[in-house]
Amino acid sequence: MTTAVTTVPALAGVPEPRDWARRAGALSPVLAVIALLLVPGGGGAQGGTGGTGTVADAASGLLVLICLVRLLRGGARPLTRTAAVVLGLPVFGICLAAVTSNDPASSLPGVARYVQVFVLVPAAVLLTVRDRRDFAVVAWAVVALALVQGAVGVGQFLTGTGASYQGEDIRAVGTFGATDVMGMATVVAYGLVIVTGIALGSPAGRTRTAALVCAGLLVVPLLLSFSRGAWIATVLACGIQLLLGGVRRAARVTLAVGALAVVLVGGLGIGSEMVEERVTSITRVTAAPDQSVTDRYTMWAAAGRMWRSEPLTGVGLKGFPRYRDSHASVALSAGSDTAGAGAGYRKQPLLSPHNMYLLVLGEQGLIGLLALAGSWLALLVGALRRRRTGAECALVAGGLLAWQLIDFFYADIGGPSTVLMSVVFGLAAWWALAPGPEGPPEVRGA
Repeated sequence: MTTAVTTVPALAGVPEPRDWARRAGALSPVLAVIALLLVPGGGGAQGGTGGTGTVADAASGLLVLICLVRLLRGGARPLTRTAAVVLGLPVFGICLAAVTSNDPASSLPGVARYVQVFVLVPAAVLLTVRDRRDFAVVAWAVVALALVQGAVGVGQFLTGTGASYQGEDIRAVGTFGATDVMGMATVVAYGLVIVTGIALGSPAGRTRTAALVCAGLLVVPLLLSFSRGAWIATVLACGIQLLLGGVRRAARVTLAVGALAVVLVGGLGIGSEMVEERVTSITRVTAAPDQSVTDRYTMWAAAGRMWRSEPLTGVGLKGFPRYRDSHASVALSAGSDTAGAGAGYRKQPLLSPHNMYLLVLGEQGLIGLLALAGSWLALLVGALRRRRTGAECALVAGGLLAWQLIDFFYADIGGPSTVLMSVVFGLAAWWALAPGPEGPPEVRGA
């Protein structure tokens, strides 16, 4: 009897049903956070450091608590020194901004939210995921969530029960409602980036076929979300994944995707006129911007003025709503109009600049931005450096990080989907920072 040692494939191999069940049980706290995002939230999508108090947020707190208990009982490995530094770096800027705030007490909820999203939940996911099989289970769970949310969104478009867009209730928002129009777009984009990475990094077989089918299905609800920021981030992130997977393949896939877009939008007429108008509006943001773009530019300028008033530590966490009116011009409207998807008309207040970098710069100053951005950049570099040890995981982790860092130019934290973002950061952190993410070798009898 002889033995041969072979490495476990990352996302290309499909575990046996018993293995999936065992791993799902060990990963149940993480999977619960993902699954509970299907529960419609009762609150609005607060921007900036605001929380929503959804059941998924509660599940993320339970995930952190379970991970802490495992650590204390010795059932989980502690963070490495590098991981502790990278994930803990944002805490310095967050706490400094809270202490130097003009109203430290009002900044405490912001401290809790930032630490939850960028430190505790990612660290808990990193400690919970043990190998590439676990990585695959969590990644495919996000894809499953994206498929369900996308199906709900397409149904809303077809039946006219979505959020209001140009006077019609056709905007696909999934279960997130009209007050969080970016929620479904974010989830679907995550799923699309994941299956793109799997398809590019996996050998020909059932896994690649399943990934390609899922990618084709997810493109439709992403288009029907009418979210320009999500479109831009997805195109750029998938483009980066394609280039990392090879220039020749990138050219072939680009042609195939272009043909698919022509069929979906031009041939089948899926929202063709509105999608075309929305795409065209991207090029008109400076020449003839609509009110939403004007509001965004005005809030960006206000965040810049806040930073110039307190360049090192900012005006304090949760300070943007308080100082907005004193730093914004008269071009800022009273709020954005929301309606549809089962909700009546309401005026949604503009409580954040919808740019994560400017929000952090205005509220936490240059020190806070360097701490947060430095942590994100370290994760991205670490994920790409391990590309040779596992193309699939590297393309998925790198693509998710690229999407998020690009999307941060058009969005910030806030809304129920924020907790999924923390899970995504945790997945990327596992690949970038965990010792030996290639997993244990599998020994088979020959």
